[in-house]
Amino acid sequence: MKESSMKSQFSFFRIFFISFIGLHLCQPAFEASASTNPAGKSEWSGRQDTWHGFQRNHFQIEGRKCYVVIPEKVAPGKPWVWRARFPDFHYEMDVELLKQGFHIAYLDVADLFGSPQAISYGNKFYDDLTKQHGFQTKVALEGVSRGGLFIYNWALANPEKVSCIYADTPVCDFKSWPGGKGTSAGSESRWQACLKAYGITEAEALNYKLNPVDRIQIIAEARIPVLHIISENDQVVPPAENTRLMFSRIPEQFRKDNFKIISVKTGTEKSKGHHFTHPHPEQVVTFIRQNTLQKDANQRPN
Repeated sequence: MKESSMKSQFSFFRIFFISFIGLHLCQPAFEASASTNPAGKSEWSGRQDTWHGFQRNHFQIEGRKCYVVIPEKVAPGKPWVWRARFPDFHYEMDVELLKQGFHIAYLDVADLFGSPQAISYGNKFYDDLTKQHGFQTKVALEGVSRGGLFIYNWALANPEKVSCIYADTPVCDFKSWPGGKGTSAGSESRWQACLKAYGITEAEALNYKLNPVDRIQIIAEARIPVLHIISENDQVVPPAENTRLMFSRIPEQFRKDNFKIISVKTGTEKSKGHHFTHPHPEQVVTFIRQNTLQKDANQRPN
């Protein structure tokens, strides 16, 4: 009887010991699975600093510098603004959107002028933020000056992923700038860099028909709301060769409701009319909110 009792106790402790070891061996796998949360709750890695009082996280996508600025309280669905080029110019709208729960994201592809390689980097950036961090699937695009080439070319490649487009004195045709083939003086060094980025000769560039100004009908047919701000005396990116030319090519049935312009009479003399104090930042905030918060059919829970 005593021997039987001892055997029973031994069997109990052996089962307990094996179960205990098994539980701890399995635990790391469970923890690893939990850390890769598809809703985007994984922690940001890389350097952190602040941007206008908000936490900013730096990282890289295939060697390209990126960052995301985090709101204190995230709006439902994780809406975000994707800023292209000169992210600190006319930043007041982005600060207000951060206060209202938007993330602000930036990918540095400034030297690629919206070329196919830039769009490829952009696709990877978008996939990382939406799939790994749970950002909203429709993004508000913001582009300043040459950033117009990137936001439009990315939107043309991915119209179903764009909630709206806001462009500030945007380049819509690289022949205007940096090419300088119209009234703009352009920039010879940047023109050569642009040709290199696209892998084309100047003769090919002059006959190139894939600039945003040539393909705006795709944006119109996708019914993506568009807002531009321009300076009427801009000599660097003349509206007549960019925004106004592009808008003139939009079919009438789309132009009235989805394409708007904020017109500034004169920019600064020092900038040749290209820079100015933003007269209506609140209009931009309203535009982005109205067209982004309500337009994601695949919102993910926080």
